Amino acid sequence: MPTLTDEQRLEKRINERFVKAMVTYHLIEDDDKILVGLSGGKDSMCLTEILVGRSRIRHPRFEVEAVHVRMENIKYESDVSYLEDFCGKLGVRLHVRTTSFDPSTDKRKSPCFLCSWYRRKELFNLAQELKFNKIAFGHHQDDILHTTLMGLFYQGQFGCMPARLRMRKMPLTLIRPLCLVPEKDLKKMAEIRGYQKQKKLCPYENDSHRTDIRNLFDKIEAMNPEARSCVWHSLETAGKLEED
Repeated sequence: MPTLTDEQRLEKRINERFVKAMVTYHLIEDDDKILVGLSGGKDSMCLTEILVGRSRIRHPRFEVEAVHVRMENIKYESDVSYLEDFCGKLGVRLHVRTTSFDPSTDKRKSPCFLCSWYRRKELFNLAQELKFNKIAFGHHQDDILHTTLMGLFYQGQFGCMPARLRMRKMPLTLIRPLCLVPEKDLKKMAEIRGYQKQKKLCPYENDSHRTDIRNLFDKIEAMNPEARSCVWHSLETAGKLEED
């Protein structure tokens, strides 16, 4: 058997974790129509590439299209022409939608929350308009673990962004196929693929506690290398990773 290159080993590892997540959390089934939220970041680009490749295997049999939602008044964006070229090379259709929000309309919510809410609203509307039954997000394992810690420390709640979430008020299921992939692997893949980085000029970017939690979790893992698997096991045991 020929020796695999570092790039091939990385691709193999990411794909194996993708397939494990797909099977373990029942993420993709025959005849699914999946809309990928393509932000332009490394995670969503890697997810789009993997989903398109997997859809050509025909087991399970499913369709994939992508959507990029622009926020008109927030300078956190990707080059749309670059994303169109990216999707064109993959042979996947890209939808581009534009929305906006006024941070003064609801002082109870942070601008980051409102930005995310309006982006998702646009995405949900498009999915229902075009008869997609699933929306795929590029959140990786670190995103889910950090969200869990944020909930514990800032809201007093034990939960997470589940790998699969069936919406109650609309015929949609949210899936996170990269939920078992650590961020470090996606960073390496982005470097190998040469993904273009987003322009991060958002004036609210430092309002979030997420960076603090990321740094804290790095310290926890330095103290206990098994911390990642321990927290993940707790989420699985509590039934937090699949919600119907």
